[in-house]
Amino acid sequence: MSGVTVPTPSRIAPGAASLFDEVVGQPEAVAVLRRAAGSPVHAYLFVGHRSATGPAARGFAAALLCPRGGCGTCRSCRRALAGTHPDLVVMARTGAALGVDEARRLVSLAQRRPLEAARQVLVVEDVHLAQRAAPALLKTIEEPPGPTVFVLLAEEIPPELGTVASRCAVVRFPPVPRGVMVEWLVASGVDPDLAAAVAEGSGGDVDRARLLVDDTGYAARLELWRSLPARITGSGSVVAELADAVLAAAESALEPLRSRHAEQLAALQAEAESLGERAVPGRKEVVDRQHREERRWRTHELRVGLGVLARAYRDRMAAAVAGDHPAAVPGYQRAIELIGDATASLEHNPNETLLLQALLVRLGSIGD
Repeated sequence: MSGVTVPTPSRIAPGAASLFDEVVGQPEAVAVLRRAAGSPVHAYLFVGHRSATGPAARGFAAALLCPRGGCGTCRSCRRALAGTHPDLVVMARTGAALGVDEARRLVSLAQRRPLEAARQVLVVEDVHLAQRAAPALLKTIEEPPGPTVFVLLAEEIPPELGTVASRCAVVRFPPVPRGVMVEWLVASGVDPDLAAAVAEGSGGDVDRARLLVDDTGYAARLELWRSLPARITGSGSVVAELADAVLAAAESALEPLRSRHAEQLAALQAEAESLGERAVPGRKEVVDRQHREERRWRTHELRVGLGVLARAYRDRMAAAVAGDHPAAVPGYQRAIELIGDATASLEHNPNETLLLQALLVRLGSIGD
């Protein structure tokens, strides 16, 4: 948390051009896209963290729109990478999910002829949240209207989108391995010990790693979770206090992300004012999208904390085995199972306070 600003150096395979410099630790996916750019099919589905699929989509679009196949230096490439090429359209949802009206707009855009390049590229974000719009998407992807290439971005492939996925060339962007993340952070100037801690909490997400580097409270939050086994008692007041502490820590973890969001809104406001607009067009949609991102961030923070807590119990179990105290092992195993159940429950947006209090009460009943 030393104030280091992590740049985005190229961590791709040797010889890679600048189109994919922002794609960290995904050499296999980048190699697939480089091969595909020469003879693309009509639709691709990129699956993984947005920090990987977003930059990959821009780089791939640049390769597809470049008259030289993706030189990385011409005006076409530069505009595609900046998101300003007239034949590159990026569609982001305005609500909680990509809606039917947005899918219909996508159908209409797909009919458009390219303005400059030999083809146009339509990038659709958050397709994993497009269950209602899936039929309209499927029809358009099954019957591609001429020189249009679809690039769909999704964090996962839910069952409802299985048919859509089957009509696309799927390119997966797995979480960046911990060792690769540490190497990239250290190469970017981050202290090795901090890099190891950040890699642990990043979940393989580069965007999260960048923010955690400058998060001064990150180490303290990890230590709070590690300390819980020694602090949990049968007292209800202690349980409530500890639950409040970890929830407050999770809330504080949002500060770097909220600062980034404030900067984004300020930049949009400045742009609107330069164009003579009194307000930011679509401000509500931007704010709603930021709130959803903050909610996901908070949930991930709790998931990381629970993972640290589970490791603390695993360490105790290993110490019990090494110290020839087998009677303690079943209790630690049960604690790890309870933590796993609580982690899974986060997927269903539970009342976090009740979830954590119930977990801590059960952990306290296990004893040491």
